[in-house]
Amino acid sequence: MTSQAEAAGTAVEGCVFIGLSVDGFIARLDGDLEWLTDRGEAAGDAGFRDFVASVDAVLMGRGTYDVIAGFDRWPYQDRPVHVLSTSMTPGEDARVTVHGDLEDALAALARDGRRRVYVDGGRAVQACLAAGVVREMTLSRVPVLIGTGETLFGPLPRDVDLKHVRTEVLGGGMVQTTYAVLPREDEDD
Repeated sequence: MTSQAEAAGTAVEGCVFIGLSVDGFIARLDGDLEWLTDRGEAAGDAGFRDFVASVDAVLMGRGTYDVIAGFDRWPYQDRPVHVLSTSMTPGEDARVTVHGDLEDALAALARDGRRRVYVDGGRAVQACLAAGVVREMTLSRVPVLIGTGETLFGPLPRDVDLKHVRTEVLGGGMVQTTYAVLPREDEDD
């Protein structure tokens, strides 16, 4: 069996780089990230600029787009940004390309030669993990418990095996761990 990316004829490799609370939340239920940005300042950019420089494109869901669109500075440098949305109108924001589903997004990324893709946002990460697209995850745990919020992980069709690559303690006590996502035993290499 092949991953959805391979089935769509792509060689897209998803890479996750995301901050979360120690209790596993990536945002409050209302989308607020102040708990992350305030506490994360001591860690500097935590390698984010270098990470973005290492990817060919960005793929996110509509919820993440709605939060990021309001930032004073577009954080993705000159990387093409693709948004998964069934409610957003193509051309609504000239900075992004809108796709109705993951398969279309992966096919467009592959067609454009975008191999290493930053996957951002809870639902996009969940969809890409379920589809077998994610190959690397860098998780930056901020030393706070927020009790409730949007989770990074959700139901998966099968276990996703990880291999620890590195862990680093950053300023302010942020702990950043990178994992390689191992291929499923039923995937062809």
